Parts: sequence; structure tokens; C-alpha cells
Amino acid sequence: MTAAMLLVLLGLVDASFSGFRAYAGRDARIRKRRATARAALRGLAVGAVLLLAPTLTAVIVLSTASDRGEAFDTLAAGGLGYLLPLAAYTAVVTVSLAAYLVLPFRASTLAVVIGLGPLTLLRPLAIAAACLGALLNGGGAPALLVGAVAGAAVLCVEPAVHRRWYHHVQ
Repeated sequence: MTAAMLLVLLGLVDASFSGFRAYAGRDARIRKRRATARAALRGLAVGAVLLLAPTLTAVIVLSTASDRGEAFDTLAAGGLGYLLPLAAYTAVVTVSLAAYLVLPFRASTLAVVIGLGPLTLLRPLAIAAACLGALLNGGGAPALLVGAVAGAAVLCVEPAVHRRWYHHVQ
């Protein structure tokens, strides 16, 4: 599986969680399975549409390059550099999410307060680290451009879902 495929998969999973957070992130005490599943699907749909932007950016970079093979290799190296910081961030989020889902109510609330909540706030920093990773791993300006567009896309999912469907949820 290529880094690009892993990044798309990671972006779609993140979009699904963004939809979940847009709805359920307001109240940890109420569990509404059907409503939160619908919110996750809405996030997934919005994320799938928004992730077309970095795909289009990569296509434009590749189609306008004088040497497409070299441009592809550059984007592939940048994609791997982009993936590594996000993989570390995802591992920490996964542990925190597992604690939220498995532990009893009070402990799961604590997992949200000390884990998932602060990690949500650190998402922009994780994306900035991924962009830096893309640049440092040999992706250069093209990979940085695609990475920045991808980062902006995933960061826009939660506000878009919240504004469209859950602006009334407090």
C-alpha cells in the first residue's frame, strides 16, 4: 500500500471522527448511537469531497511537470514524510480513543478530558509537523503544497459539518 493510499484512508477516518466531534463532542454524558453514526457518515461524506482538493492539486503538479517520473517520485517521498508524523499522532489518538470506548463511564470521561480533547486541539500542529516532514523528506515545494491543501481540507471538515447540520447543538 502506498503512502498516498494510507494518507487518503487516514484523511477519511479523520473526517469521520470530525463529523462525530461536530455532533457528539459537546456532551460526553449522552450516548446516541444512531445520531453519532449519522454524524460520522456526514463527516466522511464532507471529507471525501474536501479531499478532492489535494488530489486535484497533485494531479495539476504532475501534469504540469516537465519530468512526470521525477515529480511523482518527489510527491511520493513527500507523502511518506507527511505520513510519519501523522502515524505517531494517530497512534496516540487511537490509544486515547480505545480508553474512551473500553473504560467505564468516569474513566472514559477522563480519557476525553486528558486525551482526546487536547489531542483535538493539537491537530493543526500535527498537520504542520506533517507538512514539515513532507518538505524535509525530499518532497520539496510540490509536496508541501499538496500537504498544505490536504491539511486545510481535513481541518475544514468539522466546522463544515457543524455549520451545516449541528449549529444548534450546544
